[in-house]
Amino acid sequence: MARLVDFTKHPSKTLKVGNGFALADTDPDATPGFSGMKADGKALLADLDGKLAEYQEKLFAESRFGGTKRLLLILQGMDTAGKGGIVNHVMAPMDPQGVQFKAFKAPTPEEKSYDFLWRIEKEVPAAGMVGIFDRSQYEDVLIHRVHGWTPPEELKRRYVAINEFEARLTDSGTKIVKVMLYISRDEQKERLLARLDNPAKHWKYSRGDLDERAFWADYMAAYQVAIDETNTEVAPWHVVPANKKWFARIAVQQLVLGAFADLHLEWPKADFDVAVEREIVERS
Repeated sequence: MARLVDFTKHPSKTLKVGNGFALADTDPDATPGFSGMKADGKALLADLDGKLAEYQEKLFAESRFGGTKRLLLILQGMDTAGKGGIVNHVMAPMDPQGVQFKAFKAPTPEEKSYDFLWRIEKEVPAAGMVGIFDRSQYEDVLIHRVHGWTPPEELKRRYVAINEFEARLTDSGTKIVKVMLYISRDEQKERLLARLDNPAKHWKYSRGDLDERAFWADYMAAYQVAIDETNTEVAPWHVVPANKKWFARIAVQQLVLGAFADLHLEWPKADFDVAVEREIVERS
């Protein structure tokens, strides 16, 4: 059996946003810390599926005995950046009973009548659960900044509100993994064309994607500001080069595994005499 190619440096180090971070300096084609090719990446992804599932089961089991820990993966990125692929290929090994998934679309009239965080807070994962946000509270500072739907003073308030919200989640036992899947404009074009060339993907295509594509530079500037304003110690950003889908998937898998490890999960100890119960079962 061929030896698996692993990361030489963990993505939590290479992809974590630090001081002086500039999105424009990030190469969306890069594979930081990983020297393997696509086949190596796919092999690594599959090899760690079991470990991911075990961590999730431990998290769920702890909550059945009073544990309050939970994990929240926030996925942001331009259209076609690969958010759905992360959910399908990285998180799929998990038991769906322990996963809360939410894809945030344009807010409804009712949601607009409340503060922007109202609809987000309702979807926060319960104790013992893994939450996945496909888009999130960040849409309310990204698209609003790009199109000028919200005045600057309100955007500033929202950045502060997001930081306070994420701090509250952390204080309540939530481990937050924030990921921006970073693709190039040319790569997005290729993915949109691929959707048009494949009848099985036509349902994924939307002319609206092209409308937002016209504001690419504005979105990159909005992402830079959002990252600058909300990159905190308790909820840091990770910018994942995503032109190579296989790399983005193994990078996010590593980030989630690292987050699980940080929770220091343990199997709950039996609150009964195992030997006695075994004897009863054997006699039954």
